[in-house]
Amino acid sequence: MNTVRKNIVIVLTAFGIAGASLGVQAQTGAPAEGRHGHAMSKEERQAKRAEFQALSPEQRQAKMAEFRAKRTEMRAERHAARQAKLAESLKLTPAQQPVWQAFVASMTPPQKGERAGQRLGKEQRAAPTAPQRLERRIAMQKQRTARMEARLSALNSLYAALTPEQRKVFDEQKQGRRGGRHHGGHGKMMRG
Repeated sequence: MNTVRKNIVIVLTAFGIAGASLGVQAQTGAPAEGRHGHAMSKEERQAKRAEFQALSPEQRQAKMAEFRAKRTEMRAERHAARQAKLAESLKLTPAQQPVWQAFVASMTPPQKGERAGQRLGKEQRAAPTAPQRLERRIAMQKQRTARMEARLSALNSLYAALTPEQRKVFDEQKQGRRGGRHHGGHGKMMRG
């Protein structure tokens, strides 16, 4: 008798869950377009593309410059938010603040004015010979290496100032993303 009651309760519970899930599915309606639910429809995309193509070259350049500035600002905001979150979770003491500020300063990417010499015009890129292009790439790599060495120095200073508990928190949060910018990373062949 007791097992019959248990079975009835289990069956009624299963039907209740199934009925509730059907109700939830019916309420959601059509799924939102795009990964984040705010993507444009095909017609909207085509209209926007036609509008952009109708602009003069100067207007296109201005629009692209505006887009790049907005993207750079958003990137800087995300970077600052991540740094603030890390600082909050580390619970830094006033004595550790100068080392933290040096670390944050070393982690900020170079601004456009600092990278002005790196970009060449189309005609300048086409003109150099193969050895000249390789020399330029080596020079740029040396600049990147110098920036990374400065970051490493600031990181070592910060790490030395942290307590063992803070180091553990720092290591957990600074492990980095796995798989790059996309989900899943490399295929099976690249995993070893």
